[in-house]
Amino acid sequence: MVFFVRQLQLAKALKNPTIVMLTDRNDLDNQLLGEFNAHGAALRGHPLQAESAAEMRRLLNVDIGGLVFTSIQKFRGEEGEHPLLTARANVIVIADEAHRSQYGFKKRFVAGEESVSEQFGFAEYVRQALPNATYVGFTGTPIAIGDRDTERVFGDVIDAYDMAQSVADHATVPLHYTARLVKLHLRMSEEERAKLDALAEELTEGDERAAERAKGNLTRFEEVVGAVDRVGEIAADIVTHFEHRREAMGDGKGMIVTISRRVAVEMYDAIAALRPDWVSADPRDDKSGMLKVVITGQGSDEPAALQPHLRTKARLEDLARRFKNPESGFDLVIVRDMWLTGFDAPSLHTLYVDKPMRGHALMQAIARVNRVFGDKPGGLIVDYLGIGAELKAALSDYSARDREQVRPDLDEAVRQTLGRLESAEAILASAPWREFFGADPARRLTILKQCLEGVLANGRREDFIKTALGLETAYAISAGDERVTRRRDEIALISAVRANLVKYTAGSARQRESIERDIRQLLSRAVMADGILDVFKSAGLDQRDVSVLSDEFLAEVAHTKEKNLAVETLRRLLADEIKARGRSNIVQSTKLSERLDETLRRYHNRAVDSLQVIEELIALARDIRAESARGHELGLNDEELAFYDALAENGSARELMAHEQLRALAQILVQTIRASASIDWTKKDSVRAKMRIEVRKMLARYGYPPDLQRAAVDLVIRQAELLAAEWT
Repeated sequence: MVFFVRQLQLAKALKNPTIVMLTDRNDLDNQLLGEFNAHGAALRGHPLQAESAAEMRRLLNVDIGGLVFTSIQKFRGEEGEHPLLTARANVIVIADEAHRSQYGFKKRFVAGEESVSEQFGFAEYVRQALPNATYVGFTGTPIAIGDRDTERVFGDVIDAYDMAQSVADHATVPLHYTARLVKLHLRMSEEERAKLDALAEELTEGDERAAERAKGNLTRFEEVVGAVDRVGEIAADIVTHFEHRREAMGDGKGMIVTISRRVAVEMYDAIAALRPDWVSADPRDDKSGMLKVVITGQGSDEPAALQPHLRTKARLEDLARRFKNPESGFDLVIVRDMWLTGFDAPSLHTLYVDKPMRGHALMQAIARVNRVFGDKPGGLIVDYLGIGAELKAALSDYSARDREQVRPDLDEAVRQTLGRLESAEAILASAPWREFFGADPARRLTILKQCLEGVLANGRREDFIKTALGLETAYAISAGDERVTRRRDEIALISAVRANLVKYTAGSARQRESIERDIRQLLSRAVMADGILDVFKSAGLDQRDVSVLSDEFLAEVAHTKEKNLAVETLRRLLADEIKARGRSNIVQSTKLSERLDETLRRYHNRAVDSLQVIEELIALARDIRAESARGHELGLNDEELAFYDALAENGSARELMAHEQLRALAQILVQTIRASASIDWTKKDSVRAKMRIEVRKMLARYGYPPDLQRAAVDLVIRQAELLAAEWT
């Protein structure tokens, strides 16, 4: 939307247009203004917000330009008329959430105590104020219900970006639906359901006056939906389900939607009674507490039970920022209608619905959990009121591709979870994995090592990792289902085996960094408490420093029973050490890396067995350890040794030059290049060329063979570039 406005402002044909950003709720107006202010550099002029109807009229009564934010409710007419603000044609009105509040064109006669007045809806007053403006609507849920037709008001669709494409582009994640506590679904007649639907429409539109008019209906349904026993049972189910979801998803956030503010507070109290540590001692404390209620109210006029949960606009904004922060500790919120539209918290993954919703309002609400965040595989809608039919009806207005993005049956995720679990366990068939769960911590370490060895010995590492990743994705969606919960310890073990395979049989820094996230997401607390990932750490292998490889320890590795695991562990350790040396000594790391690659190539081609390759890797480890002492023997520090190796790389140079000449030349190169590092010569071609000349002169001065100087200069410069970052 920001970029669209920028294009409008820059379009010569529009001659510096006035642009009106129109919403129907103050919180959306503020949110949209915040987005534009955050990208103000892309805009022409500063966005302005109308705080009142009078200010709105003043801001729009201009001859040229302007970007004005206002709510549609500020267009108030008298006796069916709104004053003309401007008749210019280069006025663009952009309506956000265009499916709402844009259909008030009918005239009404309203009887007062002394007279009958004429009134129109806000949409008509906007057009009276700006009769020649162009109207553009943005919405994720266009509607066509009776006289409420989005396309009829705004014209044909200009561009559509559907849910299916959004998921394909990884801009959103798929949604999954599950119904729980079916026995508590309301038993209603068709007439009652129709009344409930009408009320839902009013409530989700945020029309407080309409809700007040429907107070009788609200009271009737609130009594049933908000019955004490029912709220208590749902609270207990949410607590258990959300704990399982957080365990599977690696924390993340949830949102509970209730039918009324009273029920929201009662739900808070019920959950607080079950999990006192989830709430702050004082509900007014916005800085702490995992659970909060977010509602609006009229201050001191509201019931006493609501008072602790009512906040000023500034406090609500602070609380919204805290909820959007994935690390804030505020992870579960209870709302009635706030934050259900235009509110993005990407780490939000579960929506608990206990409020009647339908149509576009329902689609807007469920979209709260489809934002991309980390490895989040999808969002989950948990239905406590029986909105499945409404969800199906709402989806009917969308394409078949879009309907596939909201999967109304969790059974498939459960089937995939259990199927992939069986496949992973089949790969572990040669290991005594079933004994893991009843074993003590020390025995668990042994069994885990045996599981890793079994996977490696069978050559199934990649198969196991792929299967386990699929299991973890399916589990993230199905966690909380009783059929899956019964086998959560088995899933945790599979995840632990995969995490260890990734960590200890691969050398990528990214994998090492992600391992802690994998553990948080996928291991149950019981398994984590036993520290099963200390297998190698307990053996001193969780460090990159090869000095831990004493002769005694290397001898112990040579005689280990888990040969394949030993090969992978040594490979990972040596690869890390060689990579570290590559950041300071090109020649040394290149030689060591080639040697390691050749050894592993012969191992993977079955030219040598695991016992022989262990011997070769141990020999390489000892040579690497010896390299650390070579600089001391030559009287050189690490930097000087790196340049010495670069100069001595050519055998002819070593034969023609004495050791002392090469040693002195290496030391003077370090001094010269270090002194030039502050100029940032690695990024300036002219200075870099001058440095090459200086290096060539020094080589000639110390008698370096002329026919070898070009290659030596190239290698010295490459070596200098590696060290320059540390010097500058």
